[in-house]
Amino acid sequence: MAKEVKMKDIAERLHISTMTVSKALSGKPGVSESLRERIKALAMEMGYVFPRVDKNSEKKSYNIGVLLAEYYTEKYITFYWKLYQNINMTAVKQNCFVMLEILNSEDEKNLTIPKLVCENKIDGLLVLGGIESSYLKMLNEKVALPIVYMDFYDDSIHEDSIISNNFYGTYQITNYLFQKGHREIAFVGTLFSTKSITDRFLGYEKAMMEHGERIKQEWIIPDRESERETRGEITLPDEMPTAFVCNCDLTASTLIKKLQEAGYRVPEDISVVGFDDYLYPGACNVGVTSYGVNMEHMAAKGVEVMIHKLEGVHHHKGLHIVDGYLIEKESVLEKKSP
Repeated sequence: MAKEVKMKDIAERLHISTMTVSKALSGKPGVSESLRERIKALAMEMGYVFPRVDKNSEKKSYNIGVLLAEYYTEKYITFYWKLYQNINMTAVKQNCFVMLEILNSEDEKNLTIPKLVCENKIDGLLVLGGIESSYLKMLNEKVALPIVYMDFYDDSIHEDSIISNNFYGTYQITNYLFQKGHREIAFVGTLFSTKSITDRFLGYEKAMMEHGERIKQEWIIPDRESERETRGEITLPDEMPTAFVCNCDLTASTLIKKLQEAGYRVPEDISVVGFDDYLYPGACNVGVTSYGVNMEHMAAKGVEVMIHKLEGVHHHKGLHIVDGYLIEKESVLEKKSP
């Protein structure tokens, strides 16, 4: 039985993108007439079967792959599982189907192309959570499918990325602490370990500068040794602040336990805020005030951008920033004036 010819096969023969082939065969703009005729002629020569068009359906159906690094599945319930669920629900509403592939560490290290891509099961790929730059570069060079990054970006590769408003979110939640009377505020997060943490630190720094507060070096506290480590050892400073801004809620929960072990009460003695508004059940005995990531909007934007790429709709390529919201819980107490 002859192998079914895919758009990717035509693209490889002509050394062009699958998107260009799709535009040409569907009659969409963005392809010169001479190239369109070459593509159509080769498609007929190779035996490409044009898909049936359901005239009763206004929406096309696409298969969207989601690639998630194995590292992020270590916890039974994680932030990325929740985001994946939102992507799935959003895609179904758009008449699309989602398939998940877990990228194990060995395949990531060996730059192995995802099976969903090799087996021609998907039309586009959402990469969920940070993956090594070398692997992303391989995807960019060898995968002739639209790709969208979710919850991270990589400066070395110009690709569509959907991220939360890391800078403004931490700026807002630091200002919230100032409104509660706090001025001695520390930041917990290892700078440059991820772009998100660095962006969040810069939001904290802007708020501190605007209020005329100098940031003490000992109040910039690391929480991990590498990008993939989410729970490192946190060392409390000798001179304690009245509040901490944490780069994520998981770090906030670790810090709160550390403070409690040292005899401090949260929030009676020290206030703590986080980022994400997401903790798995039982991670902390204090509700963490946080800047919440709007997962529904992030998922919707990711699917929207993917469909635009698949259909050749013009859109601004680059960072797509999704605003979140402040969530007040139990971990902050107003500081009384002396």
